[in-house]
Amino acid sequence: MQNTHPLSWINDTITQTRQLIDEEGFCHKHRAHDKAFKRKRHFTFVNSILFLLQKTVRSIQLHLHSFFETLGQAVPGLTPSAWSQARLKLRYTAFVELNEAAVVKVVYRDRKHPALQLWKGHRLLAIDSSLVRLPNKEALGQEFGWAECNNQQGECGRYPQARLSVLTDVLNRIALQTFFEPWSKGERELALSHVQRLEPWDLALLDRGFAEYKLWAYLVRAERRFVCRCQASSFGIVNGLFKENQAGRSVVVELRVPQAQLAEVRAAGLPEVITLRFVTVRLQTGELEVLATNLLDEAVYPTEDFAELYHCRWGIETFYGLLKGRLDLGNFTGLSAEAVRQDVYATVFVSDLESILIGPANEKLEQHSQALKHPQQVNHAVSFHAIKTHIIVLLASQEPIAQVVHKLEQLFLANPTTVRPQRTVPRKKPSAWRSYYYQRNIRKAVF
Repeated sequence: MQNTHPLSWINDTITQTRQLIDEEGFCHKHRAHDKAFKRKRHFTFVNSILFLLQKTVRSIQLHLHSFFETLGQAVPGLTPSAWSQARLKLRYTAFVELNEAAVVKVVYRDRKHPALQLWKGHRLLAIDSSLVRLPNKEALGQEFGWAECNNQQGECGRYPQARLSVLTDVLNRIALQTFFEPWSKGERELALSHVQRLEPWDLALLDRGFAEYKLWAYLVRAERRFVCRCQASSFGIVNGLFKENQAGRSVVVELRVPQAQLAEVRAAGLPEVITLRFVTVRLQTGELEVLATNLLDEAVYPTEDFAELYHCRWGIETFYGLLKGRLDLGNFTGLSAEAVRQDVYATVFVSDLESILIGPANEKLEQHSQALKHPQQVNHAVSFHAIKTHIIVLLASQEPIAQVVHKLEQLFLANPTTVRPQRTVPRKKPSAWRSYYYQRNIRKAVF
């Protein structure tokens, strides 16, 4: 019988992670070559994993001193070069498997777990991508592609750039699948790969960049549910609903493949006609939005539910905000393609680990703040810093898991942040100078 106690996720995730990184087979599977991690060095396989998970904005030399001091090992002569050589032995796939085995499988093995948040029995999985600027190295440009810079006088330089695409459970903030690819790969192409990961109980949330017949046809053929925001110019029915400008409309239509995509759709063996429902919702700003979906049953999925449902998609935007902001994803600790991938997938794993660890603390804050004007939740700046500081004792010590988790929970509860759900901040496009000033002097990354 599965343990459904709210703390069971934490215990099982930490236990599974500890076991995996200590297994010889796991090391052999994710080392760069057969001779890697055979000789006794300061940077063992486990230490290399932990050092990457504890990614910091400090210099590598300072990080080396504090890391081995925490381990109880005095290594005064160890240099950043030693770490650069050590990480060459490790493959980024270790973090992919850790996330899959210790997080995803643990969280979703029991659909009735009391801590698992669902919408009408569905996981809400958002699909979206984000561009990531990489260190200006020729090898990275060849691996991921170059982005050209232009000004009034024409081209004025270039820099390497990659595309990060994540299939994200927006209610539980868990990354189920991550792709880090050359930026020339379109987000729709990567979305098709994410579709293969969807299960029958999933509901995919898509932004207007994914409003195309081919992707929708893939989802319909696979019998996977979706809700997608549409642009006025995407389809005739959508354009008509925008012109009506009336909220609360729900229209079921047979949508035919556009002539321009007919050959491609036929070659893929996709249906040339699909039945979809188009729903209109009014935003707080007064704007009208049109949503396309294959949730056809009005009785089960009332029209008035769609505004709140689609608002949940914002969770993937805040997820990327955490990766790029709090966890400073763009501050890469290496200059090779493998080092960049290590940083990306280690950061995603840390984010998922934090989502699990803060669960009980958030429940306590929710109960405590019922008497307050505004609800409270764990401050991510505090929680990520605490987790990174204690990652060694959390994942690589003999200290009982419950004891370590209790220490972390006290830190989570000490400095909560207030949630103001009705607060709206006007979106202004900042100037290049304001953006630079914010990135340089105001933005605060943890650890």
